[in-house]
Amino acid sequence: MAGGSGKRMSSAIPKQFLPLAGIPVLMHSIRAFLDYNASVKIIVALPPELIPEWKMLCSQHNFKIPHTLSPGGKMRFDSVKNALSFLTADGLVAVHDGVRPLISKGLISRAYDHALAHGNAVPYTLVTDSVRSSRGNANSPLDRGNLRLIQTPQAFRVSLLVKAYQQDFLDRFTDDAAVLEAANQPINLIGGEPYNIKITYPEDLIIAEALMKYRQTV
Repeated sequence: MAGGSGKRMSSAIPKQFLPLAGIPVLMHSIRAFLDYNASVKIIVALPPELIPEWKMLCSQHNFKIPHTLSPGGKMRFDSVKNALSFLTADGLVAVHDGVRPLISKGLISRAYDHALAHGNAVPYTLVTDSVRSSRGNANSPLDRGNLRLIQTPQAFRVSLLVKAYQQDFLDRFTDDAAVLEAANQPINLIGGEPYNIKITYPEDLIIAEALMKYRQTV
């Protein structure tokens, strides 16, 4: 999924196209899946107006990893639904944020394996900061022990996710797990990774590049 903009990055360049260690962020995310398994079919959901720019970047960086381009929709829900239409057989599908470039082969493998055994797999990390709920002028503490930070890739049996996306959109559909859950399917959480950060703000690029260098030395 690569439909983000550069608004919170204060950048005119879409965040998935911003350079990280010399190449666009999205290319790192795609390459991670190829490194996991060269036979994986990769579908990239991009807003139609960004497809020409992406093709130009692929040419500039000699990026030749095979992938199918799917036109993004108005909402993330629509973009995933469009991309799912390119799947012609049952099996497993992982939906990943294109701006999570540090995804590891280990997490991809665990997500697919757990989805194969249990129907779906949704990675998470624990909340370590104190958390409060705010409504209007009032706020109150929440028990962080009951909270989880959700990551991608979220992996599913294709048939289950395609069926779930046949329902109408709801505001609470912020990720694919929420869509599947609304179709009366239990969600299976698996351990995620602290390195699997999402590029959202300018400082995230600095952190990501530092983490990449650190991982190369350990």
